[in-house]
Amino acid sequence: MSERILAEKNLVVRHSLIEIIEHWAIALSGLVLLVTGLFELPLANRYYITSLPGLGWSGDFIKSLYIHYAASVVFITAAVFHLLYHGIRGERGMLPKRGDIRASILVIKSFFGKGEEPPFEKYLPEQRLAYAGMAFIIAMLILSGLVKTYKNLYAPDMPLTLVLWATWIHNIFFVLFILALIAHIGALVLKPNRPMFRGIFTGTVSLAYARHRHPLWLAELESGCEGGRKEGSPAAYGAAEAGDTGAATTTHEDAQETFAAGDVIRDGTKEKNGA
Repeated sequence: MSERILAEKNLVVRHSLIEIIEHWAIALSGLVLLVTGLFELPLANRYYITSLPGLGWSGDFIKSLYIHYAASVVFITAAVFHLLYHGIRGERGMLPKRGDIRASILVIKSFFGKGEEPPFEKYLPEQRLAYAGMAFIIAMLILSGLVKTYKNLYAPDMPLTLVLWATWIHNIFFVLFILALIAHIGALVLKPNRPMFRGIFTGTVSLAYARHRHPLWLAELESGCEGGRKEGSPAAYGAAEAGDTGAATTTHEDAQETFAAGDVIRDGTKEKNGA
């Protein structure tokens, strides 16, 4: 298990080295794909990008296309590895849950001083929704891109209708990818999310931040519940609500009570959080 509390450093390990490599492989190769995709349009020459040091190649369609292909290999490999690795390990923490939309609305309202956030698991509800959206965008880019690549390399006489559909889908989701990337980066600018910024480089967040905003996840780590990977367990929720995140066991009555509380949080309401 990679998730653990480093009490002596007041840190919590949130992401493993493999997860950090996955993230940056997809992010950096995606950025190269984005830039080279724009260079395949007549943008580089039109806006004098070719005159910049080291970017003389940007006006060459074939060179931009080959770099685009090379980056796509990294992008697809990282995406497939991500699915297989976490799928085999049974890690489902990033998948959307019932009540995530309602809980996300509560979070957004809290940014404007209207109410308080409910206690969270490892991932915020809006993170899970954004993950699903980005996964769909990436899947459509990969599938449409493979069709276009196959046409360029092996089937120049591919039916025009299929080529047009693949092109339009690729272009539309290319724009959506840019917007999603901007939203992803912009979310880190928001003050409540800034403590997560260090996690994308070091894999850790401060213990104080985790205790304040992710008490359900922290309670599981402290109780050692299933290695801390099964988020939102009833016992962990009860420990966090009681303020005894070090508790490893609960009574039968406590478990029943906290299971109900866990259902409330997943539905996005805050009766148990003083709202």
